[in-house]
Amino acid sequence: MIRSGMKWMFLIIGTMIGAGYASGRELWQFFGHESGLAILIFTILFTISCYVILRISFEKKSKHYLPVLRTIVGDHLTLLYDGMIILYLFTTTVIMLAGSGATWQAFHFSYWLGIIAIIVPLILVFVWDIKGILSMNSIILPLLIGGLLYVLILFSVQQELSMFSHFGEQSNWPAAFPFTALNILPLIAVLGAVGSEVRYKGEIWIASIGSGLVLGSISFIYNSSLIQIADDILLYEIPLFAILKHYPYEMFLFISFLLWIAIFTTAASGVLGLITRFRNRLKGPLWLLAAITLFLMLPLTSIGFSTLIKYLYPLYGLLNLYVLSAILLYPFLNRYKIS
Repeated sequence: MIRSGMKWMFLIIGTMIGAGYASGRELWQFFGHESGLAILIFTILFTISCYVILRISFEKKSKHYLPVLRTIVGDHLTLLYDGMIILYLFTTTVIMLAGSGATWQAFHFSYWLGIIAIIVPLILVFVWDIKGILSMNSIILPLLIGGLLYVLILFSVQQELSMFSHFGEQSNWPAAFPFTALNILPLIAVLGAVGSEVRYKGEIWIASIGSGLVLGSISFIYNSSLIQIADDILLYEIPLFAILKHYPYEMFLFISFLLWIAIFTTAASGVLGLITRFRNRLKGPLWLLAAITLFLMLPLTSIGFSTLIKYLYPLYGLLNLYVLSAILLYPFLNRYKIS
């Protein structure tokens, strides 16, 4: 049960830690100064949301997100939010592809070569269906989390940062709500696709609490580090590179690889949510559906990584507040069903 719970935990983290998050751009967009309390609230809200979504998915034995979405928002709003999820998964996967291009550009390779380099393995991983995604996450996400924490903690020690020096300044606490809401739709899409694979309720607790604690801790350390280089962030497409500018080239190379992995795992989660949604209508193996979906995204990748995040992420965060509210209220309104 613990191993299975960890499997879902890595699926959740892989959905969250994408180009926007791992690069620092998404965190800085919502948090920044005076956000310690905001990150704590996010951790709590995220843990509850993961539990409710995964629990509904488990009870429905769902193979795509539509039954879960209908349970959360009701029949009348399902069509609206179904469209939003499709649009969200599509556009954010485009952001991941653009992020891969930006990462390869940092090493003076072609932007389009970076996009091709992510599309090919994305198609290949679906040759093994959903099990391919789960196996991939369980192998590479511990490396990603460990590497990211290593760099952030090393930076904090070298800069002699005091994580709690501004404990009394927490005016940005409302940012927790749109930031959590931003990540609700991909969670519904991905966790809704695996409900039939969950065997025990204990797996849900392990996945929810584990992912909340891991992401909350990384977010707090990461945000504290970014505050120290706030003046440099405007100069970098990817803020994480501003932290790395004084490190040896080998460290820069290693973290760039980890950043690309983060981009890849979230792109895989986005494609998974999309193709499982239409799997019943579009007959064919998952890898073929993934290939068609990814090639449809190619024209949009020229918009640019930071531009997409700047305008799309806050908009989605606000639109998803209703879904977040419905998820948080669900245990109270359905306390006999989810006990």
